[in-house]
Amino acid sequence: MMRTRPLKVALLGCGVVGSEVARIMTTHADDLAARVGAPVELAGIAVRRPGRVREGVPSELVTTDATALVKRGDIDVVIEVIGGIEPARSLITTAFEHGASVVSANKALLAEDGAALHAAAEQHGADLYYEAAVAGAIPLVRPLRESLAGDKVNRVLGIVNGTTNFILDRMDTSGAGYSEALDEATALGYAEADPTADVEGFDAAAKAAILAGIAFHTRVTIADVHREGITEVTAADIASAKRMGCTVKLLAICERAADGRSVTARVHPAMIPLSHPLASVREAYNAVFIEAEAAGRLMFYGPGAGGSPTASAVLGDLVAVSRNKLNDATGPGESAYTRLPVSHMGEVVTRYHISLDVADKPGVLAQVAMVFAEHDVSIDTVRQQAKEHFSGAVGASVEGGGGRREGGEASLVVVTHRAPDAALTATVEALRALDTVRGVASIMRVEGE
Repeated sequence: MMRTRPLKVALLGCGVVGSEVARIMTTHADDLAARVGAPVELAGIAVRRPGRVREGVPSELVTTDATALVKRGDIDVVIEVIGGIEPARSLITTAFEHGASVVSANKALLAEDGAALHAAAEQHGADLYYEAAVAGAIPLVRPLRESLAGDKVNRVLGIVNGTTNFILDRMDTSGAGYSEALDEATALGYAEADPTADVEGFDAAAKAAILAGIAFHTRVTIADVHREGITEVTAADIASAKRMGCTVKLLAICERAADGRSVTARVHPAMIPLSHPLASVREAYNAVFIEAEAAGRLMFYGPGAGGSPTASAVLGDLVAVSRNKLNDATGPGESAYTRLPVSHMGEVVTRYHISLDVADKPGVLAQVAMVFAEHDVSIDTVRQQAKEHFSGAVGASVEGGGGRREGGEASLVVVTHRAPDAALTATVEALRALDTVRGVASIMRVEGE
């Protein structure tokens, strides 16, 4: 039988996501009650600027005193969608202290201080759920925390930022430059007025930290994640990827070391083969590819942001937390029993695509190849392109052909076999010191093979 006393919910934040949460809770109250086993009542909505509350949000529930709301004592669940570090952190811990469980979409806070928040939740016998913090409506956190809890996850590889995926997709399909694609993303509402968090990889890095921590049962913070954005990706990089049968994506990559003694987490643009499932992820969509020992390869795909998709994830957590409240139980908390160290980026082993501006004269390729050999970085393919035409080159595999123009300028593209990132960094520094190398135009990793 359904319990008659309602579970009371406090909503912190009423922007794009919060207003959608409030709308669904109001219009689908009967369905939520049936799924939970008790009425779920929106008891208060904390905002900073009450004059900007969206149409359809019950004005009688609005308050500017978020602290007083979470301290009421009759609140069962607090939904936090205000973002940022403070006051979100203080409000969440206060909610725990006053007996409430928390549903959060705050990736930045969880990536920075998730361990402390989990400890506070455990101390007060409360739940902390945050499906909406990673990839919007796509169910990732719960499958990793629960469905794959008995398996060993070795790798998580994903597109977890819709803005950057839209920009790179436009560069690939239309030939647009980075600035032009960013302008289009902004006009369509995919990019914020200040897109730094997205295009510089901060958003994806926070999500990578959360995913790595759950997947590998260890503590990973955003400070542990190597981060590179997409602002340096050029039309030439996109064209080179196409010649290799690849496309360029901003990837979040979390890996367990082959010996199982450490993990790595990184975010950077990379070339991936068109045959890889992630290569077909278009527009502002997200997708995450998980490799587990028993389950094998799994892929999760869908809209990674937006009011309705994120609200869907929030409400899914609300139902789960509310059921736990009714049963006087809590769901899975932090699982960090492995305490694995997070390795430095220099230890990551992968392939590389390197574009060099060089003097177009005999012996240049031999000098470049010698530098790679000296640093134990093996060359897979080489392509040398003179201004407006290709010239011959020799190496492990050479693409292009035609005559050579003495004394001109050329672009030399080298694709390596797998090598440690530290070796690649040392190789690039040595290449920059060569008189015949006029510049390192781009460096991009090759993943997903």
